[in-house]
Amino acid sequence: MEYLPVEVIGNILSRLGAARDVVIASTTCRKWREAWRNHLHTLSFNSNDWSVYNDLSTSRIEILITQTIFQTTGLQCLSIIMDAVDEFSAAPVIAWLMYTRETLRLLHYNVRTTPSINILDKCGRQKLEVLELAHNSITGVEPSYQKFPCLKSLSLRYVSISALDLNLLLTACQKIEVLALVNLDIAMSDAQTTMELSSASLKDIYVEAISLDKFILEADGIEKLHLKDCTLEVFELVSKGTLRFLKIDDVSVIQLDIGEGTENLEIVDVSNFTIMWPKFHHMISRSSKLRRLRLWGVVFDDEDEVVDLETISSCFPLLSHLSLCYDLKDGAVQYGLQGSFQFENVVVLELGWTVIGDLFSHWVAGLLERCLNLKRLVIYGVVSEAKTHEECQMLANFTSSIVRLMRKYLHVEIQFEYE
Repeated sequence: MEYLPVEVIGNILSRLGAARDVVIASTTCRKWREAWRNHLHTLSFNSNDWSVYNDLSTSRIEILITQTIFQTTGLQCLSIIMDAVDEFSAAPVIAWLMYTRETLRLLHYNVRTTPSINILDKCGRQKLEVLELAHNSITGVEPSYQKFPCLKSLSLRYVSISALDLNLLLTACQKIEVLALVNLDIAMSDAQTTMELSSASLKDIYVEAISLDKFILEADGIEKLHLKDCTLEVFELVSKGTLRFLKIDDVSVIQLDIGEGTENLEIVDVSNFTIMWPKFHHMISRSSKLRRLRLWGVVFDDEDEVVDLETISSCFPLLSHLSLCYDLKDGAVQYGLQGSFQFENVVVLELGWTVIGDLFSHWVAGLLERCLNLKRLVIYGVVSEAKTHEECQMLANFTSSIVRLMRKYLHVEIQFEYE
């Protein structure tokens, strides 16, 4: 170990991450202490890493963090996540940020401060590439002053910010590619809760637990869009047809518009969502490159709507991964098997039920016949703890029918996932 270059030791200490482990390891010898001072580039203060944090006073934790940070000279990644602390004083936090700002590439800060500080003022115009901010507020964004010339990834969680400031912040991040917005407290300038965001460089956006009347996203180069647990009246995406990944999970939206440029879509994952199937299918019907399609817990706006899988087969010839949840309403299966279509390229088939019975077994058999090159079948189901004899018998009959069926498809791997 004594022959290791001090820079290599610095990399080893940086991989430890947790500040407590780094401090202990640095006491090995003088060379390791030198590596800590001059070549350590990653430090993490996380109350989940060391239970003693929960027993210390806030002022003591502030002193420990200050002493540790001020013994380093070139930190690039700093993470401070203290669930055990209600609030930090503003003064030490400002000192940490000012001391590390010139070398910092990544900052993850998740502690409230009192009084509130503007972290953008402390980190702007520097080399920061990743900023993850939680439980703080952002006000009065000035793009001409608070520029982030290198920022590529921005995550805001439980942050208070106005719709205008959020858009101005994106303007200040001219190289941003990844954006995560989770449970924001969004202040609006008028009675209607409308938010417009625009970014020419944005490629990946994740939006969770946000309620708005109207959300307009203008991102010419967007490739990945994920909406989760949101309530929106209108969502509109304006792009240039670069979208490759679309995921909608437990979202309530009256009008969804992802534009006409969907020809590059490769993955569509929709779950716990009410849709007008004809309109939604029209949006994605030109996605001839689609490889993965998941429709799970989807409720159709028209109760009599039945999806013809033959249409899906013809529209998406490259489909290799298909996931469908079986539903039976008024004697009609939600995803019908009319026609003699085939899924020639599907190698993974995931099927689930809302109602189990003989009809589900027949539906599974019908899909297997149409997947000529299938390699893996996964069946999902919900099994309640308190079951009647009839329900138990139904599950037993289903299992037996699947065992008999799979004897015809010995080359297919089968897996059961029950909740």
